[in-house]
Amino acid sequence: MDLLLQFLSNTGFNLAQSGNFLMLAVGCLFVYLAIAKKYEPLLLLPIGFGVLVGNIPFFKGFGLGIYEPNSVLHYLYFGVTTGVYPSIVFLGLGAMTDFSSLLARPKLMLLGAAAQTGIWVTLLSALALGFMPKEAASIAIIGGADGPTSIFLTAKLAPHLIGPIAIAAYSYMALIPIIQPPIMRLLTSRKERIIRMPEPRPVSKKELMIFPVVGLFLCCFLAPASIPLLGPFFFGNIMKESGVVDRLANTARTAVIDTATIFLGLTVGASTQADVFLTKESVGIFLLGAVAFSIATASGVIFAKIMNLFIKEKINPLLGAAGVSAVPGSAREVHLVGLKEDPTNFLLMHAMACNSSGVIGSAVSAGILWSFMS
Repeated sequence: MDLLLQFLSNTGFNLAQSGNFLMLAVGCLFVYLAIAKKYEPLLLLPIGFGVLVGNIPFFKGFGLGIYEPNSVLHYLYFGVTTGVYPSIVFLGLGAMTDFSSLLARPKLMLLGAAAQTGIWVTLLSALALGFMPKEAASIAIIGGADGPTSIFLTAKLAPHLIGPIAIAAYSYMALIPIIQPPIMRLLTSRKERIIRMPEPRPVSKKELMIFPVVGLFLCCFLAPASIPLLGPFFFGNIMKESGVVDRLANTARTAVIDTATIFLGLTVGASTQADVFLTKESVGIFLLGAVAFSIATASGVIFAKIMNLFIKEKINPLLGAAGVSAVPGSAREVHLVGLKEDPTNFLLMHAMACNSSGVIGSAVSAGILWSFMS
C-alpha cells in the first residue's frame, strides 16, 4: 500500500497545478490552429505539441524536464540555447530564396529596411517599461517577425526569456492573416491597393551568383555579429544559384531545414513550463511583441507611400507590409489583399523581394543589437 501511495503521489495527476492546465490549453489551441485552420502548421504544430510535452507534470530531479541537466530534452534544447538551430534554418532559407525579383527592382530593398523600424521603436518602449537593456533588445527583435533570429539573439542576450519571446515571435508569424490585412487596408486607399507593378527585368545568372558574395561582404562587414545567421544564409543561396552542388542545395532546403525546424519547434514549445513561463514578464513580452509587429507592418506601408511622392513609377504600398521577415507568410498575405481589390493584379513576386530583404534586415539588426549590448 505504501508503494502504491508513493506511486500515486508521483503521477502527473497529483503533481498538476493550475498553470499546467492553462499551458496545456494553450498547446491544444496551437495544435488546433495548425491542423484545423492551417495557420503556419510547420511552426505551430511542433511548438504546440512541445507545449504539451513541456507541461505534463513530472517528478523533479528525475532528469525529465527541459531545464534539468542530462535530460533528453535538455540536450535537444542545446541547439536553441547555442543558436545552432537558427543558423541551420538560415542555411535552408538561403537555399530556398530567389533574389531575382529583388535584383530586378533594388529599390524594394528599402521597404525591407523600413519595416525594421518596429524593432527600434519597441526597443525604446521596452526600456521605458523597465526592462533591462539586453532583455529589451531581445524583445525588440520580435518586430522583425523572424522566429529563428529572435531565438538566436535572445539566446545570446537574455536566455531566460527564450520561451516567451520564441512563442510570441512564432505566434505573430502564424497570425499574419489576422494582424496584417487590417493594418494594410487602414493605411492605404483602394486606388493605392490596385497599383500595378511593372514586369521586372530579366536577371542574369551571373548577377544571382555575385549577389550572395556581395551581400555577405556588405552586411557582415557592417554588422560582424550577424555572421552566424547571414553566413549560412548566403552560403545556402550560392549553393542554389551556382548549379554545381544541386545535391547539397536540395538537402539544405529539405532534410536539413526540416530537421532543424522539428527540434527547434518541439524544444521551444517544451521550454514553456508553467513554473518558468507564466510570469508578468511574459505578458509584457506578448504585448510588446504585438506592438513591434504592428509597427513594422505599418512602417513598411508608410515608407512605400513616402517613396511614391518622389518617384514617377509608383510602388503598390501593400508591398511595404512584406518588408518584415516572415517568409513567405507576409508576402502571400500582401498578394491576397491585392487580389481582393483586383483579381488580375499579381503582387507575390514583388512582395517576395521585400520579404527576402526583410530577412537580411532583421539579421543585420540582430547583429547590431548583439554587438551593442554585449
